[in-house]
Amino acid sequence: MDYEGLRETAREMRINILRMIHCAKSGHTGGSLSAADLMTALYFHVMEHRPGEPEWPGRDRFVLSKGHAAPALYSALAMRGYFDAKELMTLRRLNSRLQGHPDMLRTRGVNASSGSLGQGLSIANGMAMGLRLDGNEAAVFVMLGDGENQEGQVWEAAMTAAHFRLGKVLAIVDNNGLQIDGAVKDVMGIEPLAQKWDSFGWDVETVDGHDFGRIIPALLRVRKKGLHDRPSVVIARTIKGKGASVFEGKAKYHGVAPSDQELEAALQELGEV
Repeated sequence: MDYEGLRETAREMRINILRMIHCAKSGHTGGSLSAADLMTALYFHVMEHRPGEPEWPGRDRFVLSKGHAAPALYSALAMRGYFDAKELMTLRRLNSRLQGHPDMLRTRGVNASSGSLGQGLSIANGMAMGLRLDGNEAAVFVMLGDGENQEGQVWEAAMTAAHFRLGKVLAIVDNNGLQIDGAVKDVMGIEPLAQKWDSFGWDVETVDGHDFGRIIPALLRVRKKGLHDRPSVVIARTIKGKGASVFEGKAKYHGVAPSDQELEAALQELGEV
């Protein structure tokens, strides 16, 4: 396993994220950076997909339920060759394919339009049901925010996946502890999160969401599951704003673009300038 190569890819992804949000003067810095290692693991090692054939029926599907972290997804898609990386700098511009939340009708490689929090797991369930009807054993990955776990629809969807034994669904919770209004535990506590998912009938694993040695085995376990097994969830303990200390662990950067000075400091820390 080339963990060093994956770490370098994640570093480049974070640089892309910061540059594109800074260029747009708008976007979600903290949650995009916290998801970068998870996104790297998915698109550069775990998922079966073909950038040259984005509608390949055998591909694994990915749903970014926390759609505001679109810069991380766009960077992964561009780095894998779904579209030219130069397009990243059009983030949030009028008529750009790269809007503030993913649009499957416009953006090559996006499997689901998302951003209205709480809905992504329901979408993933529907995908998995359709694939099972077709006898297609592709996996369906869905990334949720931890604040999103405050949404009732998430738990309705969790019950649905367990009831119908959607073994090819794997949910990832980007558990960085912060949301737009502050700490998740202060806004509305969701712990004990692992025990809650377990009680809803899911296989649960908690990992360091920045350690590829833990992330990848956890995500790959869905490969061993049958179409009628229990669904899986990986609770990834992450740091909001990971990779640049100016943003790390600070709720105020949930939806704030880097200033010129902050960008320069972050890029220096990431070894870019």
